[in-house]
Amino acid sequence: MELIVHTAPQGSQEWLDARRGVTTGSRFRDCRDKLKGGGPSKKCTGYAMDVARDRTGGRSPEAFVNAAMRTGTEQEPFARAAYEARTKNFVEEAGFITTADRLFGVSVDGLVGDDGIIEIKTMVSSDTLFTAVVDGDISDYRDQCNGAMWLLGRKWVDLVLWAPDLAAIGRELTIVRIERDDDEIDELVADLMAFERLVSKYENLLRKEAA
Repeated sequence: MELIVHTAPQGSQEWLDARRGVTTGSRFRDCRDKLKGGGPSKKCTGYAMDVARDRTGGRSPEAFVNAAMRTGTEQEPFARAAYEARTKNFVEEAGFITTADRLFGVSVDGLVGDDGIIEIKTMVSSDTLFTAVVDGDISDYRDQCNGAMWLLGRKWVDLVLWAPDLAAIGRELTIVRIERDDDEIDELVADLMAFERLVSKYENLLRKEAA
């Protein structure tokens, strides 16, 4: 798969422009969100409208950053260093990577060797901590991780669950290895293509209205 690597600093105008109109890995789960009858949910259609609007508009608006997102960005280097110390793996930082047609893109938190990816999630909320670390339920992150393996052709993702406040009990770092499952990835890709058709529908409606 032909890819484009965008290396502009996160938050810069160049970074915003690279992301404009791209369906991003952190939202792949929303792309698959469905009603009981199988149709796209309000969350799914709302995101499709956002992407369509981005593709139709001009200059990208500033990205919204809440406190949890800011904390995650600040903690990422510490989590990466802790991962390297525990696993002895060297992590290569990566930029925002898109398909050549700029329909889909991912911002992975690091590449490991020729086969691996790391995805860092800082456990800001207690609900997230208990769900992911205590209960071992990482379903919220599987689509993002599978999407990264699909786009980058990698074989595994180490999901890094980072809770620095739990260092006193030795649980600040939890690593969950997600192995590549091509059947699961094929299902994801089919849903992403359906989502892309929905985006195109809304984009065409906007352009028709403008005309």
